[in-house]
Amino acid sequence: MQKATFAGGCFWCMVTPFEEQPGIGGIVSGYTGGHVENPTYEEVKTGTTGHYEVVEITFDPQLFPYERLLELYWQQIDPTDDGGQFHDRGSQYRTAIFYHDEAQEKLALEAKEKVVASGKFQKPIVTEILPAQTFYPAEEYHQGYHKKNKDDYKADRAKSGRDEFIGQHWNGE
Repeated sequence: MQKATFAGGCFWCMVTPFEEQPGIGGIVSGYTGGHVENPTYEEVKTGTTGHYEVVEITFDPQLFPYERLLELYWQQIDPTDDGGQFHDRGSQYRTAIFYHDEAQEKLALEAKEKVVASGKFQKPIVTEILPAQTFYPAEEYHQGYHKKNKDDYKADRAKSGRDEFIGQHWNGE
């Protein structure tokens, strides 16, 4: 099993696309990339800790290769938005791929170049490719939030504009 770490805005919305895929051993919502040890959600959401909201995915590369995770990741985000994602604004909601080794870095850079070359976007691709840093799991109530709080999750996702963006830019992939 290997790890993949992706920042794509609200971590609740980044769980569902991956959780039902073959070879996914688990997904943990959390924080990485900041300067505060063991940050809380309340601290991270202020945008002052430097952390990104992320999902850390444990996967079997034989069943679901990293390249496929990357393809799925790009289709969940607006890679041109450096101020957050959809209705979630602030540095904690920026997009980034946190690589765990040189192979992941190489594949992530190649995947980013593929998005650039696709011509889907008029603005520059701002999603960063960064080395993995200490990962801090989010509080328990954030884990599996979309299942524990179905109505709240659906309402939040519906008003975010994420699904409309995905439909406009990525459907058919």
